[in-house]
Amino acid sequence: MSKNKPLLIGQSDFKQFRKNDGYYIDKSLFIQEIIETGYLVQLLPRPRRFGKTLNLSMLRYFFEKNETSQADLFTGLAIKDTPLFETHQGRYPVIFLTFKDQKADTWPALLDMLSSLIRDEFERHEYLLEGDVLDVSQKAYFQNILASKGNIADYSQALCSLSAFLARFYDEDVVILIDEYDTPIQAGYLRGYYQQVLDFMWNLLSGGLKDNEYLYKGVMTGILRVAKESIFSSLNNIGVFTVLNRKYSDKFGFTETEVRTLLDDYGMSDSYEEVAQWYDGYLFGGQVIYNPWSVLNYVINQEGPQPYWLNTGSTELIDRLVTRGGAELRYELEELLTGRTITQPIYDSIVMRDLDRRDNLLWSFLLYSGYLKAVEKVYYDKYKLQIPNKEVIQIYQNLVTIWFEEKVKLPHLETMLTALEQADIHLFERMLRLVVLEVMSYHDLSGEPERVYQALVLGMLVWLSPKYEIRTNREAGYGRYDMMFKPRATPQDDGTRERQGIIIEFKRVYDDQKPETVIENALQQIENKGYATELLAAGVTDILKLAIAFQGKELWLKQG
Repeated sequence: MSKNKPLLIGQSDFKQFRKNDGYYIDKSLFIQEIIETGYLVQLLPRPRRFGKTLNLSMLRYFFEKNETSQADLFTGLAIKDTPLFETHQGRYPVIFLTFKDQKADTWPALLDMLSSLIRDEFERHEYLLEGDVLDVSQKAYFQNILASKGNIADYSQALCSLSAFLARFYDEDVVILIDEYDTPIQAGYLRGYYQQVLDFMWNLLSGGLKDNEYLYKGVMTGILRVAKESIFSSLNNIGVFTVLNRKYSDKFGFTETEVRTLLDDYGMSDSYEEVAQWYDGYLFGGQVIYNPWSVLNYVINQEGPQPYWLNTGSTELIDRLVTRGGAELRYELEELLTGRTITQPIYDSIVMRDLDRRDNLLWSFLLYSGYLKAVEKVYYDKYKLQIPNKEVIQIYQNLVTIWFEEKVKLPHLETMLTALEQADIHLFERMLRLVVLEVMSYHDLSGEPERVYQALVLGMLVWLSPKYEIRTNREAGYGRYDMMFKPRATPQDDGTRERQGIIIEFKRVYDDQKPETVIENALQQIENKGYATELLAAGVTDILKLAIAFQGKELWLKQG
């Protein structure tokens, strides 16, 4: 592959991509897998910007029967050399709908958008009105759709009707391709018209994909599998292949080999390790996958790593789910932010209305959306989960920031952390008391001071992690934390000063204990357990040791 080919970022139309001679990583054997599977209908959920629309567009141009052959679009691709190319290329009528931009603030506004999308697809097949394939009533229905005069029932049966019309016209079964089917459903959940959009999509999809005698293949993409009690309850012979399945594991996103080749072609092979740290780590069916959007932006911009993927879409739903969580969720985030894994059940389908009352669904949503990876199956539906890479860590850091912004004055928190860095213990203690009172004033933490300190640990992880490697160790019952801050080398360091290492031991004071005794024990624990050993081994000799004891709104601090 010549490195002189342009990188066409954001081009999701396969025909235009190939006509413009863009640099293309060959995913064409995806077509062979679709044909050879035994499922009539397949749902392939993947995170956004991982090539779903481009792949479905490729299917369209491969299958679609057209006056002009599209075979030349596949010149040089692996699919061209397979026996099934001549049998299936350009053979079938195709219905192609992409819902990726179908979201609005109200149901009437969204219905207008959905109706317009369906009208455009009917307009693409307007030739069906010629001749006698359609009877009078069918032509009237077709013309109502074209004139935007159809009612909701007319649009709901559009897939069923249009596939029947096309099959009769071509005397051939139909391929139905539905891209990002769940985008309008998520919009309905967020904007309060969930049931209306769910009913519409159920009628639309089941009409085209359930017991459709004219259907050759149906392929849908999205981010989630919306639960079978809603959309898929009536669909038989459907195969669902998520990021947990091996099938299609290398067809969305880039593999390690593909990324190395891309970097070599553009003279950036020395950047591989940096690209890997920032953009790989996804595991699709055990296959290591890189975020294609971010990798391509990295290559074309040549400005070093940036959170390209996170800047391309709304995280409103994730913000809403994560920031409403309680202390246990904050502990799980702490584990993730320190690079550890958490073990959680993962459900293969989601009833979106349950997101408001079942906190454990959050982890399934984060996994399927690309904000976690499944590193190991523990038992049946339970997996060890981890943040994939440096780019995704940033969204969790943003979520912690949002949580604190709701509860404290950020200048107070920033002053407290600056005082800690500068070893200004008196200012740190004063600001710590102030921040604790601000956080504790909120109902979700009132009466549970140990959770306040747990939240503060999370805040420290976020705000200080660029400057320090941070290790935490938490005992069961929120009884104790120790934190170790090992200085990182930063671009601002001029080599003339040694940055201080920090060790903090948090202890809860129970009713039968004296604060003075607890805090002395905490300092002694720092020494007895050798918490400074790792810092000393790393050459950090200037170490600040602090013990913080707390009981209710009271706290005591002492430097060791």
